[in-house]
Amino acid sequence: MKTLGLLRHAKSDWDDIGTRDFDRGLNDRGRKGARLVGRHIAEYSDKHGVAWDKVLASSAERVQRTIEAALPGIDPISDKRLYLASVDTIIEVIQEYTDDEDSVLVAAHNPGLQEMLFALVPPSEENAIFDEAATKFPTATFAVFELDIDSWSDLAADCGRLVHFIRPRDLDPELGPER
Repeated sequence: MKTLGLLRHAKSDWDDIGTRDFDRGLNDRGRKGARLVGRHIAEYSDKHGVAWDKVLASSAERVQRTIEAALPGIDPISDKRLYLASVDTIIEVIQEYTDDEDSVLVAAHNPGLQEMLFALVPPSEENAIFDEAATKFPTATFAVFELDIDSWSDLAADCGRLVHFIRPRDLDPELGPER
């Protein structure tokens, strides 16, 4: 069995509309959400004995800043292909960089991360957590899948079960949808 974590970048900064999408950083709300979710990831990892053997990340600025805030001291493998990547590309990147690691965390973007949910979880494994994640996979969301595979080369559709899903607003109601 393998463990896959997905972390969507935190709320990005739109103050300078002249900044390319790839180069946008985080706003204050995003930095706060990233730090909060980062503490949660550490607690989850300790409680469940998950050591993220490898962290793969989009090289987009907002993903890099999310990792800095959420996972200080982590040096991710950055890959430009994870910028707005499809499910197939995310799987390809995971398979390229992983060997015998037990757990991998991917930090990237929607819609690809939410689409991973639909690709990995077969209908027979859908549950209340899945239903919540299927509704919306907001910024700074963290999800964990248990994968019924022995090797990352076997990563494919319908091999997983969503076992954890947390949004910043679940940890701090002030980080809920803006009105």
